[in-house]
Formats: sequence, structure tokens, C-alpha cells
Amino acid sequence: MDMNSDGLSASDIAQAVASRKLSALSVTEAALARIAKHDPVLNSFTDVTADRARAKAQAVDAAIASGQKAGPLAGVPFAVKNLFDVQGLATRAGSKINRDLPLSARDATLIERLEAAGAVLVGALNMGEYAYDFTGENLHDGPSRNPHDATRMTGGSSGGSGGAVGGALVPLALGSDTNGSIRVPASFCGIFGLKPTYGRLSRARSFPFVASFDHLGPFARNVADLALAYDAMQGPDADDAACTTRPTEPVVPLLAQDIGGLRVAIAGGYFQRNVFPEAVEAVARVAKALGATRTIEIPEAARARAAAYVISTTEGASLHLDRLRQRPNDFDPAVRDRLLAGAMIPAPLVDRAQKFRRWYRTQVLELFKSVDVILAPATPCVAPKLGQATFVLDGVELPVRANIGIHTQPISFIGLPVVAVPVPLEPMPIGVQIIAAPWREDIALRVAYALERMGTVSAPQPRGL
Repeated sequence: MDMNSDGLSASDIAQAVASRKLSALSVTEAALARIAKHDPVLNSFTDVTADRARAKAQAVDAAIASGQKAGPLAGVPFAVKNLFDVQGLATRAGSKINRDLPLSARDATLIERLEAAGAVLVGALNMGEYAYDFTGENLHDGPSRNPHDATRMTGGSSGGSGGAVGGALVPLALGSDTNGSIRVPASFCGIFGLKPTYGRLSRARSFPFVASFDHLGPFARNVADLALAYDAMQGPDADDAACTTRPTEPVVPLLAQDIGGLRVAIAGGYFQRNVFPEAVEAVARVAKALGATRTIEIPEAARARAAAYVISTTEGASLHLDRLRQRPNDFDPAVRDRLLAGAMIPAPLVDRAQKFRRWYRTQVLELFKSVDVILAPATPCVAPKLGQATFVLDGVELPVRANIGIHTQPISFIGLPVVAVPVPLEPMPIGVQIIAAPWREDIALRVAYALERMGTVSAPQPRGL
């Protein structure tokens, strides 16, 4: 007889399905029931692929019954930000315009890899239009709502991904991160998120925003699940020229390795300004647990953020020029206006931003000769209220939308791997970035795992449902 799968981690589900204590179909039905019950509040999903999910689950059960070895994610439900191609769906990318695209003929590579490991896709998730968003508020599909307080933002642009995992609708979800769009929702929704090294995971058959910044990665409610999903998605891909051909090494077996010899530092200066007390408290708790007392300065981080904005908005504008010309009124006006502004940035300024980017990367990589991990806030505050236009940082009233990613942009700007970990403060959780050198996702995940075992970080149960 099947046990109840509600509340189980991805790892627990896969083990139970492999041992036939649970059927993949019963797990899928339970996930679909949770979505039907709670998503009217959370508004995480734009598409629920129930028929496909049931068929995949039945195939997993049949394979196990015939004696085949179960995959490491056997029967685990997952969902993806709606900028991933899903066979049979138009790839919305959070927009009105893309709904007129032909239906996707093939899944994105990362969906294929998760399903090859036995996972079951249950749907596509709400997001900010064309990923140009930090709030999770979508003009066309409505805002994603925070699972701990439905009057608050999920963060964006992977807002549906954060809400679905934070609300325990699914144990795993995929998102994208250009300037912070995995780390911000992870922080606001109180879950774990991995932004891998630029080029580590394939982006094939996903809708781009800024090709030179875009990363894809997973969300989960614990580090083991995050690592399990990451391992299943690793590997070169002939369909993505930017995807690395570096040898892959599974990180799950490494998670419990001792971290005592790792050199951990706290990002100072820029990263200790423009923060609310809760962000200061979260970093302090993580630093104390790790015994970190050293503070280091990431040089010119403010300028890095400015350069990231210049490159983001100009690359984004270039991508959308035809749509801006042909269908300007079908954009969210806030997104349209930022893209139009990007189209007018002078080329010499873009060139300066790119030259600075190369210099900045060299300076930051130099820091990793003396440290293994850098700690920084993931967001300056806990999740703001839906519709909140401004907040006050360091005595200055600033627009919320533009400044939520103030501490994430200088990191994704040069493609460093980061695990966002949730610190369960009251009344709302908030995240901390664990930043490692390029290709060292294993170090960031090991530190996150150790913090989770200490009880310093954890994903709180949803309180807004």
C-alpha cells in the first residue's frame, strides 16, 4: 500500500518509488492535488501538464516493476519556469507576445535530463516578463504570491519557481538567473537555490534574456535535493555552444565532506551597505556558524552592478527590437520602457562596460587565491509587499523593482557559482549567498549542507497557505 508522499523530499520520494513503497503515479497525483488546492492562492503555475505527468509516472512504475534500475529522481515531481521549452506548449517567457509562438516540438535539455533520471514534469511556472524583473509580479498572468505571506512578493524573475517550492507544491523546480532571478526568489520564499557557474548547465531550448549572463539552475527545500537535481543536469550539450565540456563530477557523494579546512570570508564594503537589519542578521548567523571573522572587499562592486545594468539592458533590447517595433503595446510598460532605454545606450558606453567586466573578473578571481567561500546578502530585505513601489535604504528612498538585486548583480556579472541558503528569521525568511570560485559548485554546496546540518539554515514550512 502506498504511503503518503506529502512533505517528502525529492531524495525520499525517489528512494520510496525505487523500493516500491510508493508508486510514481500516486506521488504525481498527490502533487497535482496540492497544486489544485493551493495554486489559486500562490499563482505559481501557468500550465499544469497533468496528462503528460501521469503518463510519465506510469512509465516509471512500469520500468521499475519490470526490474529496471530506478533513476536517482524516480517519480519526483518538478516544474519549470515558463521560459523552458516544454513539448506541446508555447514558450511564454512571461509575455503576452510569445503566446502566439508555435508549440514547442521538443523539451529543453535540462527537462530531458531530469526526466531521464526519472523525474516527472507537472507544469510550467509564472515569471516576470522576459525575465526582466525582480518582483515576481506579472502583468499578464498576475503576481506570484509568497508562500509565507500571500500579500508579499516571491521575488523574480523566477517567482513561480520560488513560490511552488517554497509552498511545497513540488520538491524541485527550475529557474533562470541573469542578474539574480534564482537567488532573489530563493531568499524571499525561504528555500535553497543554485546559480551554477556560467556555462555549467545547458541552456538549449530556453528563451534567453542576456546571453552573456543567463544561467539555468534548480530550487529545492534542502541541499541534498538541490545537489541531486544538479548532478542529473550536468554534462556538455552539443545544442548549447556555451555549455562547458569540462569533465563532470557528481557532488552528492561530496556533500558530507568536512569543511573545516575551507577559508571563508565575509564580503565587506558595498555588501554591508544598503541592507535592512534582517539581512545583516542573516549573514552574521551564517558567518558565526562557519567561524568566519575575516572581511574582504570585492573591488568596485558598485561599478560592477552599473556595468551589469548597461550590458543587460542593451543585450535585452537587441533581442527584442522587432517585438518592440511591431507590438509595443503588448509589453508590460515597465519592461518595454527599460528595453527602449537600453536600445538608446551609446555603443562606447557598452564597450566600456565590457572592458570593465573583464578587469573586474580578474580582480575577483584574485581573491579566490586566499579564500574558498565568500558570504554576502542575497537580498537587502525580506519580501516586500505586493505592489510596493519604494523602500528606504541607507536613508534614501529607492525603487523596489530596480534595487532588490543590488547584491546579486555584481556576482552573476562574472558568472560565479552561488548557493542561496535560507535563514528562517521571523516573521519572514531571508537568504545568504555562498559564493565560490568558478566551477566549484561542490564547495558552495558542501558549505550549504554543513550549515543545514548545524540548523543555521533551513526551509521553513509555508505559512501563507
